[in-house]
Amino acid sequence: MKVKRLLANMDVPDVGRARSFYHDVLGLELLMDHGWIHTYGTAAQMSVQISFATEGGSGTAVPDLSIEVDDVDEAFRRMTAAGFVAEYGPVDEPWGVRRFYVRDPFGKLVNILAHC
Repeated sequence: MKVKRLLANMDVPDVGRARSFYHDVLGLELLMDHGWIHTYGTAAQMSVQISFATEGGSGTAVPDLSIEVDDVDEAFRRMTAAGFVAEYGPVDEPWGVRRFYVRDPFGKLVNILAHC
């Protein structure tokens, strides 16, 4: 048996509010819409990963979700232009990632990162 896909499911009061953050700013595609659930992602296969942590690194809180992008500075620019405020960073971390933390429309702490 192989795990083919792993995804986070977030309990939120209004699935439509995810669109501005996850689709409009991050550019994820709406892959599934059943009204009560919206799944965003890319048509290309994503990696299967799950992390467990006691802290977020560099003394930060553990984020609810980590999203790897190809250009952190562009993601930061788009987030701030859309009115989302970074709570940490952007910063180059000693373990080889550049990242920032931001809260999505539901208050979830999201780690936006790229490997340096």
